[in-house]
Amino acid sequence: MRWNLGILSLLIIFSLGINPTPGSSQIFQSAVVKRNITPDNSQNLLGYGARTSTGVNDSIYHRILVMDDGKSEFFLVSSDICLVSPSEYERVKAMVMKEFGINGNQFWWSVTHTHSAPEVGPPGLPEVFLGNRYEHNFDTAYTNFTVRELLSGLREARRLVQPSEFGVGWGFSQANINRRARDINGHTRLGMNPDGPVDRKIGILKIVEKGSGDPIALLSNYAIHGTVMSGQNLLISGDAPGVVSQYVEEKTGAPLLFINGAAGNIAPIYSVYPSPGAGHLEEFKVLLGDKILQAQEAIVANRNDVHFEFGELIMKTPRKEGLGWPSDLDKFNEQTANGQNTILLPIQFLKINKDIGIWAAPLELFCELSNEIRDRSPFPYTFYFGYTNGWLGYMLTEEEVGYGGYEPTVSPYRPEAGRQLVETVSAYLEGELLSK
Repeated sequence: MRWNLGILSLLIIFSLGINPTPGSSQIFQSAVVKRNITPDNSQNLLGYGARTSTGVNDSIYHRILVMDDGKSEFFLVSSDICLVSPSEYERVKAMVMKEFGINGNQFWWSVTHTHSAPEVGPPGLPEVFLGNRYEHNFDTAYTNFTVRELLSGLREARRLVQPSEFGVGWGFSQANINRRARDINGHTRLGMNPDGPVDRKIGILKIVEKGSGDPIALLSNYAIHGTVMSGQNLLISGDAPGVVSQYVEEKTGAPLLFINGAAGNIAPIYSVYPSPGAGHLEEFKVLLGDKILQAQEAIVANRNDVHFEFGELIMKTPRKEGLGWPSDLDKFNEQTANGQNTILLPIQFLKINKDIGIWAAPLELFCELSNEIRDRSPFPYTFYFGYTNGWLGYMLTEEEVGYGGYEPTVSPYRPEAGRQLVETVSAYLEGELLSK
């Protein structure tokens, strides 16, 4: 065959200019982007009773991280939102899978659980417990806007991936407190319980540009309710997670993905105040933000030989008797032959190399459960990503169910479900995930 030399030259030049496709690199790559999702109109705020916003205290964002180990990509989104229904996560996941050609367990959508952000998507399970606050339709225009920004941000981050290195470590902050207050008769209410269980560890991933060491992103995993402000506050805000994230970003020059933990029974130490000023919101920059900064300074980010392994399981657990179920969550309910309704609880896993085990669930989990799983885990760095890939209610310990209070009333699970979760997740971490 005789080649035209001009055409051959063009082919060589063109081939040299082609960027490698995502997933084809042989080194760890990453990128992170922020997308502002602050609405420009009044919105129904999620968290507390029904109410609408009158303004903005601080902007809210998607923070979008794409990581590529050379064989697989992982997409992680942290949004300054209170909750999304699992059905909305499934809808968005289907779009992500179709456009980017990844498996569903390679896309996680976590929310910070701020109670001062707009509703996004259908109410899902909260409508069963708090029907009075959902006498309006959700704003489809705002929901579609947030989803467009999420998908657009993923496209941008995927284009921007660059050779990277990362490190992992722990921090510590006393910005939170157990919120299951009890009186002399054992009656339990939302308040402060300084003697109650708490989780004050901060799990941190630090990602930098390979060679220069310039920061690309931080990930902070810490358990804290986004409830510095109460239902009296009508200003849109990322609450403590959002304000802390923006503060750390100003100091480091890199976006911070705030991933909430097992905050079902954990409040900020200043909680449910009528305004940002009354709630000392700015003080969380010191209480938590400075602790993240100090911890990440001590982390050496020099890992570039990175390997991802993904896992998932469905935990089947009996549903509380007499509890209704929204039709958009039919996928997460199964009826047995004898008529027993069973919740199908999805749990996702990510193993990074041999020492990092991350698990995620659409739960508002009590910290005792997550703490025990971490203590039993074979991975030195075991992180729990709460409020991730939807919300299927509170899950408590059996002991705390017996004390009553608010949280058991918004749980679809039987008292034994917490112990079942600990054993199920621990077995997977110690067995299947460890052996991958």
